[in-house]
Amino acid sequence: MEFCPKCGAVLIQKRKNYGCARCNYSSKDKVKIATSEKIEEKKKIAVISEKDTQILPIIAETCKRCGNNKAYFWTVQTRSGDEAETKFFKCTKCDFTWREYR
Repeated sequence: MEFCPKCGAVLIQKRKNYGCARCNYSSKDKVKIATSEKIEEKKKIAVISEKDTQILPIIAETCKRCGNNKAYFWTVQTRSGDEAETKFFKCTKCDFTWREYR
């Protein structure tokens, strides 16, 4: 890639020769325009299982299926914004999930 010696802009091809678009400098020599690209090896993406990504608080709540007294707890706004959130529970032993409306 060649640059204009007067203003430093990139020389572009005009009709028969190369010239500067800013200051009207022209060159009768052939201009070599070359591009290159550096390709790096992509890093491997670590796979995380769904069980590893859930960090939920554990509370004392009795499971309706197995009777275990510990459950994960989270809330979600399932209805309109002016109503209370829905509480979800998931048993730490049997993974049974239930919800509680208030």
